[in-house]
Amino acid sequence: MLLILRQEKPVMAVVLSIVFSIVIFTYLMGKMASILSIMEELTQRAQINYFFFGTLLKILGVAYLGEFASSICQDAGEHAVAKKVEFASKIIIAVLALPILVAILESLMELLPG
Repeated sequence: MLLILRQEKPVMAVVLSIVFSIVIFTYLMGKMASILSIMEELTQRAQINYFFFGTLLKILGVAYLGEFASSICQDAGEHAVAKKVEFASKIIIAVLALPILVAILESLMELLPG
Protein backbone atom coordinates (compact mmCIF):
# COMPACT_ATOMS: atom_id res chain seq x y z
CA MET A 1 0.00 0.00 0.00
CA LEU A 2 2.79 2.41 0.89
CA LEU A 3 4.58 1.65 -2.38
CA ILE A 4 1.54 2.57 -4.45
CA LEU A 5 0.84 5.63 -2.34
CA ARG A 6 4.50 6.67 -2.54
CA GLN A 7 4.27 6.72 -6.35
CA GLU A 8 0.95 8.57 -6.50
CA LYS A 9 1.20 10.95 -3.52
CA PRO A 10 4.62 10.91 -1.88
CA VAL A 11 3.65 13.43 0.82
CA MET A 12 0.76 11.27 1.98
CA ALA A 13 3.04 8.22 2.02
CA VAL A 14 5.41 10.00 4.40
CA VAL A 15 2.53 11.09 6.64
CA LEU A 16 1.11 7.56 6.69
CA SER A 17 4.55 6.16 7.47
CA ILE A 18 4.95 8.58 10.38
CA VAL A 19 1.49 7.78 11.76
CA PHE A 20 2.12 4.05 11.46
CA SER A 21 5.49 4.42 13.19
CA ILE A 22 3.97 6.43 16.03
CA VAL A 23 1.24 3.83 16.55
CA ILE A 24 3.82 1.03 16.76
CA PHE A 25 6.09 3.12 19.00
CA THR A 26 3.20 3.92 21.37
CA TYR A 27 2.18 0.26 21.53
CA LEU A 28 5.72 -0.84 22.32
CA MET A 29 6.17 1.81 25.02
CA GLY A 30 3.43 0.05 26.97
CA LYS A 31 5.38 -3.19 26.73
CA MET A 32 8.57 -1.44 27.87
CA ALA A 33 7.06 -0.72 31.30
CA SER A 34 7.42 -4.35 32.37
CA ILE A 35 11.01 -4.49 31.14
CA LEU A 36 11.84 -1.30 33.02
CA SER A 37 10.34 -2.58 36.26
CA ILE A 38 12.40 -5.78 36.01
CA MET A 39 15.55 -3.78 35.32
CA GLU A 40 14.82 -1.50 38.28
CA GLU A 41 14.33 -4.51 40.56
CA LEU A 42 17.63 -6.02 39.40
CA THR A 43 19.35 -2.69 40.01
CA GLN A 44 18.04 -2.59 43.58
CA ARG A 45 19.02 -6.22 44.24
CA ALA A 46 22.54 -5.65 42.95
CA GLN A 47 22.73 -2.41 44.97
CA ILE A 48 23.74 -0.44 41.92
CA ASN A 49 23.49 3.33 42.15
CA TYR A 50 20.21 4.51 40.59
CA PHE A 51 22.15 7.24 38.76
CA PHE A 52 23.70 4.60 36.50
CA PHE A 53 20.35 2.96 35.82
CA GLY A 54 18.78 6.32 34.94
CA THR A 55 21.68 7.18 32.67
CA LEU A 56 21.40 3.85 30.86
CA LEU A 57 17.69 4.46 30.33
CA LYS A 58 18.43 7.89 28.88
CA ILE A 59 21.01 6.38 26.55
CA LEU A 60 18.55 3.74 25.37
CA GLY A 61 15.90 6.41 24.85
CA VAL A 62 18.23 8.57 22.78
CA ALA A 63 19.27 5.55 20.71
CA TYR A 64 15.67 4.53 19.98
CA LEU A 65 14.45 8.05 19.29
CA GLY A 66 17.46 8.78 17.10
CA GLU A 67 16.82 5.65 15.05
CA PHE A 68 13.12 6.51 14.87
CA ALA A 69 13.80 10.06 13.68
CA SER A 70 16.43 8.86 11.21
CA SER A 71 14.00 6.35 9.72
CA ILE A 72 11.36 9.03 9.29
CA CYS A 73 13.89 11.25 7.51
CA GLN A 74 14.89 8.39 5.23
CA ASP A 75 11.24 7.63 4.45
CA ALA A 76 10.87 11.28 3.47
CA GLY A 77 13.85 10.94 1.14
CA GLU A 78 16.07 13.16 3.31
CA HIS A 79 19.05 10.83 3.59
CA ALA A 80 21.53 13.60 4.45
CA VAL A 81 19.33 14.80 7.31
CA ALA A 82 18.95 11.20 8.50
CA LYS A 83 22.73 10.83 8.71
CA LYS A 84 23.00 14.04 10.71
CA VAL A 85 20.29 12.85 13.11
CA GLU A 86 22.21 9.60 13.60
CA PHE A 87 25.44 11.52 14.22
CA ALA A 88 23.75 13.85 16.72
CA SER A 89 22.31 10.84 18.54
CA LYS A 90 25.76 9.29 18.82
CA ILE A 91 27.22 12.51 20.24
CA ILE A 92 24.41 12.79 22.80
CA ILE A 93 24.95 9.15 23.80
CA ALA A 94 28.68 9.77 24.23
CA VAL A 95 27.99 12.79 26.45
CA LEU A 96 25.49 10.84 28.54
CA ALA A 97 27.90 7.91 28.92
CA LEU A 98 30.81 10.08 30.05
CA PRO A 99 29.92 10.08 33.79
CA ILE A 100 29.69 6.28 33.75
CA LEU A 101 33.06 6.03 32.03
CA VAL A 102 34.58 8.40 34.61
CA ALA A 103 33.12 6.33 37.48
CA ILE A 104 34.55 3.13 35.98
CA LEU A 105 37.98 4.70 35.55
CA GLU A 106 37.93 6.06 39.12
CA SER A 107 37.03 2.59 40.43
CA LEU A 108 39.90 1.07 38.47
CA MET A 109 42.31 3.69 39.79
CA GLU A 110 41.31 2.79 43.36
CA LEU A 111 42.05 -0.88 42.69
CA LEU A 112 45.50 -0.24 41.25
CA PRO A 113 48.38 -0.11 43.74
CA GLY A 114 50.47 2.97 44.11
